Amino acid sequence: MKNLRILLSLHTRDNDFQIAQAAAAEQISRKLGIQLEIAYADNDAVNQSTKILGAIQGRGEFRPDAIILEPISDIALPQAAAAASAAGIAWVVLNRTPDYVPQLRRTATAPVFSVGMDNLQIGRIQGQQFAALLPRGGSILYLEGPSRSSSAQKRTEGMRQTKPSNIQISTLKGEWTEQSAQRAVRSWLKLATSQRTSTDLIGAQDDTMAMGARKAFEEISDERVQQRWLSLPFTGCDGQPATGQAWVRNGMLAATIYIPAFAGQAIETLVNAIKAGTQPPEYVLTASYSIPPLDALARQKP
Repeated sequence: MKNLRILLSLHTRDNDFQIAQAAAAEQISRKLGIQLEIAYADNDAVNQSTKILGAIQGRGEFRPDAIILEPISDIALPQAAAAASAAGIAWVVLNRTPDYVPQLRRTATAPVFSVGMDNLQIGRIQGQQFAALLPRGGSILYLEGPSRSSSAQKRTEGMRQTKPSNIQISTLKGEWTEQSAQRAVRSWLKLATSQRTSTDLIGAQDDTMAMGARKAFEEISDERVQQRWLSLPFTGCDGQPATGQAWVRNGMLAATIYIPAFAGQAIETLVNAIKAGTQPPEYVLTASYSIPPLDALARQKP
């Protein structure tokens, strides 16, 4: 089999999970002798679409054999998917389950499938973490991903399924980056409502967003007020070894949720399918878990 050319399209360089996705893809590509190009969309769906369509329409010797993307938009570029499949280019979607995948698979000559995380289950784990950290109930300032993101929506839905009724949620929006969360919390702190709100925990759908919230609180000039905010438990999601897990160990986070980077798994599944001349399963899910474990978290005092 010839050396495959793969284009991997990711959201941003400013997120630890996206960095882990890139690293996992690079590692397996080196092992398998694959030519890998990584393109970052800077959280812009138009940028992502333009880059991918340009690759599909490029000269034959530069055209990728496969495109793997983590879509900015939930619709996951259906026109580009159809164009890629018509050109015999494999199409792999990360962290989404587009409606068009079953139809494409019926006529595609190259693999078409999705690999992702169970965001509903991740949200349920986070709700259980909140219950363990606030056994008597309380109020949470919750940093959610962008409104357009089904991942954010499902995590919120799962969290609300398992959090106790005596825990109240106030939501701020971010863009899966530290800077966006810092801006959101900074703006919220200027509102009178933030002064009247009694908050017992800072929860975020992403570890870097949790750290962005911490940075916003560190900017408070009144040291007593600053320390009151920073003494609260902070939680996040992603749990990568060098970031989220390290922040739990040093006390910056009370808890996180480990989500394995699956871009490497997607590449390995793709290569095996191409070698076998088959379609892999339509959707492959990875498993996530709480760090620390939920029973250990329940024994901690926030």
